[in-house]
Amino acid sequence: MEESVWVSSRFRVSKMLKRGAEMGLSVCRTWAFSDGGGPNDLQLLPGVFNERVFKVGLDFVIVEARKHNIRLILSLVNNLKAYGGTAQYMRWAREAGTNVSSSRDAFFTNPTVKAYYKSFVKAIVTRKNSISGVKYSEEPAIFAWELINEPRCESSSSAAALQAWIAEMAGFVKSMDQKHLVTIGLEGFYGVEKAGKVGLNPGKWAASLGVDFIENSAIENIDFTSVHAYPHSWIKGGVNSDARVDFLSHWVDSHISEAEKILKKPVLFTEVGFPSSIQKNGLYDRNIFLKIVYDKIYESAKKKKAGAGALVWQLLVEGMERYGDQFSFIAWKHPSTYKLMVEQSCRLLNISCLANAS
Repeated sequence: MEESVWVSSRFRVSKMLKRGAEMGLSVCRTWAFSDGGGPNDLQLLPGVFNERVFKVGLDFVIVEARKHNIRLILSLVNNLKAYGGTAQYMRWAREAGTNVSSSRDAFFTNPTVKAYYKSFVKAIVTRKNSISGVKYSEEPAIFAWELINEPRCESSSSAAALQAWIAEMAGFVKSMDQKHLVTIGLEGFYGVEKAGKVGLNPGKWAASLGVDFIENSAIENIDFTSVHAYPHSWIKGGVNSDARVDFLSHWVDSHISEAEKILKKPVLFTEVGFPSSIQKNGLYDRNIFLKIVYDKIYESAKKKKAGAGALVWQLLVEGMERYGDQFSFIAWKHPSTYKLMVEQSCRLLNISCLANAS
């Protein structure tokens, strides 16, 4: 959305969607938020929007996605500070004179802050696209709404508050839009109560974040669950590559199994990020890790079970390096990774075609 705001850079949005479609990619996850008072922010104040950014930003992205047969997962707020996020909502509430706790967890409980979020969500979900004339709630290019990117609490004592917030907001979205799927935006960590599962977390710290993959995902209006995977940034210290491979293998296995047997919902790995700087036996580190994820999802999908797909964090095109981090890359500049992604797209598409034929 941000890149499409400027006329001079808008072509990169079209290029990314076109090149992604050529790779066989069918779903793109992107931000549908930008909260703050800047000239290119979408939401300037609670419920006050920059119509120019709506028109040349989000409206344009959705139209371009449909043109290239790409469907979008649109994330509605960031738990991190980038592009405003939950911290901006809390700041707005305090500036309006609301007594808001200093804890970031107040985002999930404060009535004023929750009202601000609902106002934003309603504006997005009920909007009519200025280019196509199609309401977002009717838009075939939208695959799903994501409530929040990577929710975490400051304390595990806020777990019940987060659980209640997810239930309330998922129901709120569904009250306005019954056509599109709803997911949370989880990283997939297990909570303190899941004694047998805590050992699958990347570290003891993960159980103290107030999130729980199984409990959160079991909420009725959550249609599919999401998981992230960042073994290189989650597991610090002098851990060798084999230990991270072992973690990732168990991480993917457990989430696919629980989605299938306990939640009975599809699971989508909506962010998987691996660096490319290391080589082992002539293979890029990224390819080793990505192949683990891809193979396990494929084996699950082939059996018509819960594994649904994986979205690489993050794909760029030339000229977008300022958005980059250690996991970003331009796919066609990494031929072996490019080939791996195309092969995964093809074999998942084959499964889909066979399922539809039968």
